[in-house]
Amino acid sequence: MSTAGPETQNSTRDRTLRVGIAGGGAVFRNHLEAYRALQDVEVVAVCDIDAERAGAVAAAHGIEHAFGSVTDLLAWRGADGRGIDLISVCTPHPTHEAVVTEAAAAGVHVLCEKPIAIDLEAAERMVAACREASVTFGVLFQRRFWPAAQRIRAAIDDGTLGTPILGHCSVLLHREPEYYSATDWRGTWASDGGGVLMTQGIHYIDLLQWFMGEVVEVNGHRATFVHGDHIEVEDSAVATLRFASGAIATVQASTAVTPSLGVQVRVTGSTGATAQVTEFPEGTDGRVDIWAAGDSVGAQETWPSSLNPNVDLAAINGALIPWHRAQVADFVDAVRTGGTPAVTGEEATKSLRILLAVYESSSTGKPVVF
Repeated sequence: MSTAGPETQNSTRDRTLRVGIAGGGAVFRNHLEAYRALQDVEVVAVCDIDAERAGAVAAAHGIEHAFGSVTDLLAWRGADGRGIDLISVCTPHPTHEAVVTEAAAAGVHVLCEKPIAIDLEAAERMVAACREASVTFGVLFQRRFWPAAQRIRAAIDDGTLGTPILGHCSVLLHREPEYYSATDWRGTWASDGGGVLMTQGIHYIDLLQWFMGEVVEVNGHRATFVHGDHIEVEDSAVATLRFASGAIATVQASTAVTPSLGVQVRVTGSTGATAQVTEFPEGTDGRVDIWAAGDSVGAQETWPSSLNPNVDLAAINGALIPWHRAQVADFVDAVRTGGTPAVTGEEATKSLRILLAVYESSSTGKPVVF
């Protein structure tokens, strides 16, 4: 562990925070632009297991330092003897644990891309390491910051919807074979940890459980219908969820849909009111397209015919930058004030537990009870 240890709240409140980004891949730009939108925050370094890529990324974006390992990044010190204050983890899913725990041991705050990990034990070790080191740990679920999602959460909290009793999550997306062949790690159990549930569906499972509460039972099935020549994981899955409150919900997810139908997350409450948030096309801002309460139904077109339903990954990531900015700003504020970020490691573990239970239930043919 670094002898410097975690910075105190007062020591980070009034000075420029130094940021390092681990991983120079597709989502790197989202984190970079999010930090650069904030005052008194400076991205000083990037690292990647491919040192040449790290150097090229640093040069292209005007970042002063580039390293070939997280260890070297964490060891860096400026002229004043200080290193980085926080690190964004944008590396492949199975590597998250190693980066997060090493950063925690160095006293560095951590913001990690989803999923937090690909197994529960790793997630729990990450949470414990950050807690023991007294560093702030957050996980990216930027769609919680949509005004539409916050409106539904507020309607649950203020009683407009009442206690959620029925839920539905539909993730019906399109992926070309090239999406999976573009990187060696994508679409494998060892390097990706799963298919549509782990990589895409987890965002919306997170929203569903954020709206509806603690899941206590999962019954699920997974299959590969279209992309079997390119992946060993699922491209489709369905599940039923039972919640501690007694509520129930359904989940369906697929990357075998042409054209994409985007995503809908719907909640019906004990007052009888129903609200639905839709993301269509993928990557665009969520919008409340169904708001039904009392004697009226407010609705807008779920799938406008004027919009291109199939969007490539670069466009999706680019469209999400504003919501990365919102969550990064929340995380930086938590670091500065000693507060709690909107999505903690513990909170991010909930959606992982649910989707892993779908895999287990599909393999055993039995429900998984938490």
